[in-house]
Amino acid sequence: MAMNQVSDVVKKFFEDFERASNTFESDLLASQFSDPFMAANPDGGIQVVKKDDFIAGIAKRQAFFQPKGLQFVKILSIEETKLYDHYVMVKVYVQMRFEKNPGQPIDWKDYSTYILFVKDDSARIVFYLTHEDLLKAMQKLGLLNL
Repeated sequence: MAMNQVSDVVKKFFEDFERASNTFESDLLASQFSDPFMAANPDGGIQVVKKDDFIAGIAKRQAFFQPKGLQFVKILSIEETKLYDHYVMVKVYVQMRFEKNPGQPIDWKDYSTYILFVKDDSARIVFYLTHEDLLKAMQKLGLLNL
């Protein structure tokens, strides 16, 4: 999938986001979200997430994914839609590769949608929607029973 017309601000934002997702850089990740931000899951569950809770969750995420052989997070495509003045909707197609057993990679790909507030060449996530339940997907892929 090729990238459509994506603004430089959004392109750079998701380059940083991809890097921080791979290195678990909590300061960089935290700077990319408003405080608080909203998150929704595919089942209609919505939560308001405070920055302190989000930062604490990054270390837990790293501790959860590393034993399951997370190799990388890669953004495969970005679609940007201007909503209104300072708001854009960005649909991102992401690949996560796990390799619990050497030479046996397991790839999971999914879409996520973000609403970004963009002003003065800087962007922040104000709303985040996952399209698939990652834990259910990992269970289907056999990653939780390893």
